[in-house]
Amino acid sequence: MNILYEDAALVVLDKPAGLSSEEGVPAALRQLWSQPDAFVGVVHRLDTGVSGLMVFARTPGAAAALSRQITQSQNAYAVQDGRAEGKPEVPQFIKRYRAVIAGGPDEALRDWLFKDSRRGRVFPVSRPRKGVREAVLEYRIVKTAGEMSLAEITLHTGRTHQIRVQFASRKHPLAGDGKYGSRVKGSIALQSCGLQFLHPETGKPMAFTLPLPEGAFWKPFEE
Repeated sequence: MNILYEDAALVVLDKPAGLSSEEGVPAALRQLWSQPDAFVGVVHRLDTGVSGLMVFARTPGAAAALSRQITQSQNAYAVQDGRAEGKPEVPQFIKRYRAVIAGGPDEALRDWLFKDSRRGRVFPVSRPRKGVREAVLEYRIVKTAGEMSLAEITLHTGRTHQIRVQFASRKHPLAGDGKYGSRVKGSIALQSCGLQFLHPETGKPMAFTLPLPEGAFWKPFEE
């Protein structure tokens, strides 16, 4: 676990794959700080098998401020996408991802997703109903190598397994994601590579990026 920035209000880190964001990271931070009762506010999440940038609050006030920014961004994207009415605003909390996917789709990704908690899976469905939520993301294909492509993704909604399900439902599963159709074995080729927000106490714009991770799936896309 690599810490990129830390102060009295928050900590920004590169979460390794295999460590849960809700329990594993807070426990690791408390151990690192030698403070077993330290407050660690989880304001957003990454799947356990996914690596990359996350921000955690170190005070309840910072957690509340960051959560407000996330809500503001979700509302701003909803207006931008035409899912809601209102005054257009610039999102304050922006999450960007990289993924290695099969093929190279060229369509907008907008779906209704149903989370089946008993089966631990998420499914696209044809229309809204109870338990179904709309999922929207934007992306661009950066580079193609053989039968795989590198996609840069910006989430407009934060649904469970959203990126994995939306690409897989179009027969472009993420490399290594056997749960959603990939026949290529390995770790899920998904990284949280960019994070922007306002400092919860000073209001200063904060921006962090990560280089391509190491690994066989990513190597063909190195410059």
